[in-house]
Amino acid sequence: MPRSLLRTLAAFAVLLLALAGCSTGAEEPPAASGEPAADGQFPVTLNHAFGSTTIEQQPQRVVAIGYNEADFVMALGVQPIAEREFQGDFDWQKRAWLPQPPLGPTPEVLSGAELSVEQIAALQPDLILGVYSFLDRSTYDALSKIAPTVAQPTEDGSNAATWDEQTRITGQALGRTEQADQVITETQKKFDEAKQAHPDFAGKNLKMAFYIEGTPWDFGTDDLRAQLFEGLGFQVRPDSQELSLEQQGQLDGDVIAVMGRTRAEAEADPVFSAIPAVREGRVVYLGGFSTEFAGALGYSSPLSLPYAIDTVAPQLDAALKGQPQGN
Repeated sequence: MPRSLLRTLAAFAVLLLALAGCSTGAEEPPAASGEPAADGQFPVTLNHAFGSTTIEQQPQRVVAIGYNEADFVMALGVQPIAEREFQGDFDWQKRAWLPQPPLGPTPEVLSGAELSVEQIAALQPDLILGVYSFLDRSTYDALSKIAPTVAQPTEDGSNAATWDEQTRITGQALGRTEQADQVITETQKKFDEAKQAHPDFAGKNLKMAFYIEGTPWDFGTDDLRAQLFEGLGFQVRPDSQELSLEQQGQLDGDVIAVMGRTRAEAEADPVFSAIPAVREGRVVYLGGFSTEFAGALGYSSPLSLPYAIDTVAPQLDAALKGQPQGN
């Protein structure tokens, strides 16, 4: 999938700009060189798309330039001094899963459209984290002159880090590896509990039918948001495909998760309404891209995923039983 298209699609994932190929079955991204540093032990070296970055001591002033980065930093108990803005109607600075009480002062807002190197330099960071940032080489080089900068695993954004990998990388960068392991364990437990409560999810074919400006997409695991559904035990196609309205029959599955289109709009479409899963009521209508749930999917962090699980698991369970959910 071209990088420009990936960027366009991600604007509708969390109403941000970039969308990476983020397959949970993809090759693991580079991690720390050698053995990961134990908590508080530095220096630590992290490999990424543009080489490697050595962090000499535990950072105190962290700037989160990735599109979901701040969530991962806060999940490990650190308040970033700046975070990338969320573009769209969703009130991202008051997202429901933020730590309460806040870990520190409200982070300064960085532009979601284009990073200002001058703004970041003025913040005097000692670490710049961009594991899900889609940095280009020139911007990375400029930021690296300000502070140690960790970029995405691959230059074009493909094979992006999964939520657990990103948590682990963040923990290494912050000197909080033990806490990262604990957060991963707790988040995975949430998935496991949901799967135990809904054993019928296992192996079922779920279609992510996302409508972007009226165009249907059959999303796959190269989309960050598939992590939620795969984590619940569903099978999701490996690659995202743009469809025509006439090709919507390809969205048939054991259950269909629809986003970006209301139930009324969907059921008024004769092609969509003719899909067997739709006729049998096996559909969840998740709303538009500005909802809290859409934001939780887009961040796909240890903070937002439990919120998303609690929201969608009961709906998916009912839809598999032929009881359509949502409006």
